[in-house]
Amino acid sequence: MKEKINWQKELIESERFNDKFSKNLLEHGAKNFMEGIYLGYMYSRWRKIRCLDKDDPVENKGQMQSSFKEFEKKIK
Repeated sequence: MKEKINWQKELIESERFNDKFSKNLLEHGAKNFMEGIYLGYMYSRWRKIRCLDKDDPVENKGQMQSSFKEFEKKIK
């Protein structure tokens, strides 16, 4: 079972985003669209720092196996 991680608290404690704006955003959340975009950026940076981005789904290569020449042969 996966444990629930409080990524905002972890980023505040790590002091990677140490400026006043980022700390306030992590503690109180986004109030408008652009703050939400920046919060998403901080979340993606946290995932890369923790190497959690490697768990993302792998690209489906089954749909890209044929070449354009093979596609033209099928049409004719």
